[in-house]
Amino acid sequence: MESGMSDSYEILSKVNSPEDLRGLGKEELPQLAEELRRRIIEVVMSTGGHLASNLGVVELTLALHRVFESPRDMIFWDVGHQCYTHKILTGRNDRFDSIRQKGGLSGFPKRSESEHDHLETGHASTAISAGIGALTAKRALGDRGKVVVVVGDGALTGGMAYEGLNYAGHLGKDLIVIYNDNKMSISKNIGGLSVNSNLSKLSNYVTRLTLTPFYQKTRDKIDRGIQGIPVLGCKLFELMVRIKRTMKAAILKETIFSEMGFDYIGPVDGHSLSRLVAVLRSAKKLDKPVVIHTVTRKGKGYQRAENNPSRYHGVSPMVNEDDKLERKSSLSYSEAFASAMMELAQEDPKVVAITAAMADGTGFTAFKERFPKRFYDVGIAEQHAVTFSAGLAIAGLRPVTAIYSTFMQRAVDQVIHDLALPGLPVVIAMDRSGLVSDDGETHQGLYDIPLFRSVPGLSFLAPGDQQEMKSMLRWALQQSGPVMLRYPKDVCPARLPALDGEIESGRGVMVHEEEGDLLFISLGAMTEEVLEAVHLLALKGIPADLYHLRFIKPLDEEHLSDLISRYPHVLLVEDGTEVGGVGEQIAGMITRRNIETHYRWMGVPDSFLAQASRAELLREVGLDRQTLADRAREMLSQRLSVLKPGGDIVLGG
Repeated sequence: MESGMSDSYEILSKVNSPEDLRGLGKEELPQLAEELRRRIIEVVMSTGGHLASNLGVVELTLALHRVFESPRDMIFWDVGHQCYTHKILTGRNDRFDSIRQKGGLSGFPKRSESEHDHLETGHASTAISAGIGALTAKRALGDRGKVVVVVGDGALTGGMAYEGLNYAGHLGKDLIVIYNDNKMSISKNIGGLSVNSNLSKLSNYVTRLTLTPFYQKTRDKIDRGIQGIPVLGCKLFELMVRIKRTMKAAILKETIFSEMGFDYIGPVDGHSLSRLVAVLRSAKKLDKPVVIHTVTRKGKGYQRAENNPSRYHGVSPMVNEDDKLERKSSLSYSEAFASAMMELAQEDPKVVAITAAMADGTGFTAFKERFPKRFYDVGIAEQHAVTFSAGLAIAGLRPVTAIYSTFMQRAVDQVIHDLALPGLPVVIAMDRSGLVSDDGETHQGLYDIPLFRSVPGLSFLAPGDQQEMKSMLRWALQQSGPVMLRYPKDVCPARLPALDGEIESGRGVMVHEEEGDLLFISLGAMTEEVLEAVHLLALKGIPADLYHLRFIKPLDEEHLSDLISRYPHVLLVEDGTEVGGVGEQIAGMITRRNIETHYRWMGVPDSFLAQASRAELLREVGLDRQTLADRAREMLSQRLSVLKPGGDIVLGG
């Protein structure tokens, strides 16, 4: 164990693998569960991370690794932020203090990190499809290992989960799906799929009965006997199945799973190790698809998290004994967006807000309280959120849909087909764009620019400070077609020089002007960092100008070409992938127009970036102020002729 770990972990200190766990006496498991909770709380309070969801699945994870033999038996976690106990039990406890830190453990399952992790599940609703694919491959290769998929935290509000369930039921293979019912996603769960606690005793009795070998053999014999009756057998069997499903639906609410071809088991107390182990051992023997419905309490074992699981879903490092989350003196971009939304919604009663289970993260909590009838949380269903917004716009409202950039990747078709093609006035506010701290590869918001800048009829902007956020949102709500805004998870400058001017379609604004030989072009949140690079150059006696692009699309090429042609050296900086980004687009413009200039663009290299703070990520990819100043000095000292991302173009001379 690391020196930072408490010496009081008597049982946990003996568990470094699933084999160690299976070697413990069952009387030791309750104490191990308590020690795991203390370990998770101790680390997450220090590093930040997903707290409530992980506290809720401690017993479930123990039972899974007690019954199944990972990695031969494959356990898929959906959503992946529930995997902390899994990581600790699979040999990573000695590194658990490094979770979500640069160079440390990922906060999600990660294939390169452990043989016990089978899929990077940072996005919800994907694991059932992957799980049935893995099981199908296992059986094709003669491998009898089991596949278990753990879903919950709202993953069943996502449509892809049902696509996976439907096909898995169709194949009829022995997939085991654990439905972790904690009645929560991040915000309150959306939809009707939850347990009626008044039925638990009856359901538990039925579960115990249906899992017995005697019941399974008797049922198979009766089914075959009825089907074997001449002429009427098939019709009688079909009628019997319908009657049975109707009765079970009335009593146990299991129709949605049984109709897809799954046996249903539950609800099961998700904090009773003995019940969980018994049910999992019985389910392991079944040769058919099964859903095990467990009921857990999000935040279990930590009273504040139990009382307020949304607040304690993802937490920042705690800074005092009163358990207060660290607060910055300045507003974040999310808070600046939320403030602008409140003001503009007050002015226009047609403005409505939509989110996909991210009311807190996108800043919509205050909006929900102030305008409850104008707020819509559709659950973890980004595709639905976009098309639902299209419907709102069709009928005359002005929807603003706030979704993280990484999750907007799931709704590209809906943006093209349901917003841009009909030209509907929907505003998409993409939070967590660009480099995103802590959550690693699955949550980087680097791909929205290449994904959406080519969509016809879509306006795409990036604000650089609080005032510009409000100005751009106001401008967006005045347009007759779809508009996107992108901004990061970071502190939002209160005011940068010149950014409070009027928004003019396709044009940016000069932020700093000294009539030097070098022009920086910045985009959105990178403007402040680039301005600091300009100041560093000024200390060396090197004048540089700065133009904030504002628009990703449309671009007023006449205006931009005229500006660029005035400078011998131009360096564009964007907080997105170099490949397919704005820098590449402007390189094409310079080439087409044969503009004589020495041009370079800098963005994020073509690779996936692991977890680190935003400041660390900026330094890692060379977008911090010092590196930008150094690159500018290199440009001024030499003229290269290489056409590539991050390279230089010299034209016209």
